[in-house]
Amino acid sequence: MKPNAKFINTEKIEGYVYSTGSNFNQLSERVSGENSKNPGTKYIAGDLDIVVDEAGLNVVTVHYTYVTATYAKSGQTNNTYIALKKIIDNPDKTWINGGKENALKVQCTGVSLAVNDFIAADGSKVAALRNENGFCSIVTELGKEDERNTFSADMLITKVTHIDANEEKNILEDFSTINGAIFGYGPVIIPASFTVRNKMGMSHFENLDASPSNPVFTKVWGHINCMTIKTEKKEESAFGEAAVQTYERKSREYVVTGTSKVPYDFGDEEVLTVADVNKMTQDRQVMLAEIEERYNKRKADKAAGANFNVNAATKVAQEVPEGKFVF
Repeated sequence: MKPNAKFINTEKIEGYVYSTGSNFNQLSERVSGENSKNPGTKYIAGDLDIVVDEAGLNVVTVHYTYVTATYAKSGQTNNTYIALKKIIDNPDKTWINGGKENALKVQCTGVSLAVNDFIAADGSKVAALRNENGFCSIVTELGKEDERNTFSADMLITKVTHIDANEEKNILEDFSTINGAIFGYGPVIIPASFTVRNKMGMSHFENLDASPSNPVFTKVWGHINCMTIKTEKKEESAFGEAAVQTYERKSREYVVTGTSKVPYDFGDEEVLTVADVNKMTQDRQVMLAEIEERYNKRKADKAAGANFNVNAATKVAQEVPEGKFVF
């Protein structure tokens, strides 16, 4: 991999401001703590929910981690901060509070796919894809509806799975999943799973014969769909009307609609090699071990000051199998 390699990982998300996230991670202005690099700095962080379609069915979330009023190096005004501050200060100008006609319109560019790694309350490990950071501006007009929720990424594909339609499982048509990894700034490796619903696309990816020991490195692009799906279940009654129960579930898909005709030359030192991927995979395992160690330490601290000191990071880093990628 050539020095300062830059892998494609970009998104454009635009539409109406739906809300400023939930109470769990609400978009808000905050102040950095005393242990931060710049204590006492005002910044904005949290989730911005954006309706990307006119019907209000597809709500895509962009997560911001640390947006300051000015750029640290240049001291120039950060226009993304200004836009986010206006959104925070005008809660009535959201789809959820003021309706579509009153909602601010925004365009977010340079957003990238990232992974939110954490350990849930039940102890299970979670690696959830999310749309992160980038520039944000308030606009007066929106682009074409099918161009408001796009992503593009270089992907190392290690597995393609065909899923058959199954009415009992509410799978209405066949589709394929492509699994592997994409790459973030660093570079760092990001486990990813995308969906393919186009019949020709399904055939293309399934015929690649991609596997952990024979990965395919290529560029993919498509649309982000975050829908609330409602289903009804009827229970017939011996008399009178049937009992109807309505269920809701959230569905988030990164649907691939295109890919490069010719894959990249995986193994070329100027592109990406097995050694490069192994190094990034080891770095990720170390990071995950540190997350687990902090989680266990917090649990131990709550349990009467139990002593917890496990060097899990070194142990995990030595166990990455050479050339057989499992993300």
